[in-house]
Amino acid sequence: MNGASREALTAARERLDALMDSTSVDAARLADELAAVTALLHREVGLRRVLTDPAQPGDAKAALVQRLLGGQVDGAAVDLVSGIVRSRWSQSRDLVDTLEELANLADLSAAQRAGTLDDVEDELFRFGRIVSSSTELRAALTDRSASTSAKGELLRRLLGGRAKETTERLVTRLVTAPRGRSLESGLESLSKLAADRRNRMVAVVTSAVPLSDRQKQRLGAALAKLYGRQMHLNIDVDPELIGGIRVQVGDETINGSLADRLDDAARRMAS
Repeated sequence: MNGASREALTAARERLDALMDSTSVDAARLADELAAVTALLHREVGLRRVLTDPAQPGDAKAALVQRLLGGQVDGAAVDLVSGIVRSRWSQSRDLVDTLEELANLADLSAAQRAGTLDDVEDELFRFGRIVSSSTELRAALTDRSASTSAKGELLRRLLGGRAKETTERLVTRLVTAPRGRSLESGLESLSKLAADRRNRMVAVVTSAVPLSDRQKQRLGAALAKLYGRQMHLNIDVDPELIGGIRVQVGDETINGSLADRLDDAARRMAS
């Protein structure tokens, strides 16, 4: 997002945070209701354009939301969406993306409140690795001909009782309503969103052998110093690295493996 939409997203997050400060708000229900509104606006392009039309007064758009959603969802969700449509948006799609993000943030806020956010981060990463290693599973979860209920049932069998409820809810929403994204990119976005709840970045660390707790702490501290933010480490083991580690933070990759150094030497010899 850029321009007006970026400012609107910031304001929307602040409104959600204010709601989450209230212990009377059912975060899981709010997340479901925001997800339902997301689906509605994703489907109804004309309505989405009306609610993001800069020529329409903010009060008129808020009143339309009240008429459409009043009695369908809780007052907290209606008030939140009403406030959001008063903002200016660069593109109508940005409104839908923001509502979807708020739904996910509501669930993540509940996990943070319950002290399980670290577990959710780890489970999202592990599930992503499981999907990437199983062509059959990925095909089943992304099959456009499969029904939403069938995909939901498959995820219940995979995650039910094995992962936190928040993880299951987030993954289920992503799989059943991908909105044009790949499963991998959606899981990566959820992981980054979870990390952002603690104002920290995500580093994907691949090592030839499992790292000890001390090594993880030292690496995390070094990366935090380098990037100026706390770092959450998602760790994979790949014996083919031969030795050393590879660290990816966002689009930046830090290679420290022996295999990489051998490849570099081979390329220099070939040239």
